[in-house]
Amino acid sequence: MNKPLILVVEDDKSVNHLITTILKTHGYRYLTAMNGATAVLEASSHNPEIVLLDLGLPDTSGVDVIRKIRSWSNMPIIVISARTEDKDKIEALDAGADDYLTKPFSVDELLARLRAITRRLPVLMNQAVGENSSFVNGALRIDYAAGCAYLDGEELHLTPIEYKLLCLLAKNAGRVLTHTFIMQNIWGNSSADDITSLRVFMATLRKKINSFKDSPQYIQTHVGVGYRMVKVE
Repeated sequence: MNKPLILVVEDDKSVNHLITTILKTHGYRYLTAMNGATAVLEASSHNPEIVLLDLGLPDTSGVDVIRKIRSWSNMPIIVISARTEDKDKIEALDAGADDYLTKPFSVDELLARLRAITRRLPVLMNQAVGENSSFVNGALRIDYAAGCAYLDGEELHLTPIEYKLLCLLAKNAGRVLTHTFIMQNIWGNSSADDITSLRVFMATLRKKINSFKDSPQYIQTHVGVGYRMVKVE
């Protein structure tokens, strides 16, 4: 099976060459863009499965590119940037990025992020089926039509907020969701009180879905940023 087509958006020629060399060496197909306008055009014309995006582009912000792509596509976007501040990561993730890789990065780290995103592609394709489908991740299953969740065949007794949190994470499995994104989707706003509530609800939800002795960790915490539903093999 062909590996996914990747759009590389990077205006630094040396970094662009490094990334494309890594992709070529490991059998990935790729397109390149040196600025935001070309990136959006290539994304809409060729529909790549994954986008590797630098934030510091010569004509526009990488965050604006994310927003434009998100207006019509859920293709995974991995930001590759020298910016290390949490506020930059949060802004990119809130705009719709799926992951954030900081420069300088190792070849192994980039390939690991690509493998993780590639495993998530079938989930993204299945999202088009709609709310009458089910989500399955290891022993965890969500029946959207019935509004129920099960762990190893046993129904989980979740509060309405816990169920909404679980569904939100599941529908974005593999993607880091920021605190702001989650709170706006669950409560319609974000405040200090909501962050406290979010942490409490997340703690009780994790306890319920990790109730078995050897249960995998389905929910991963990204300190200071948010949470991610881990895709269990």
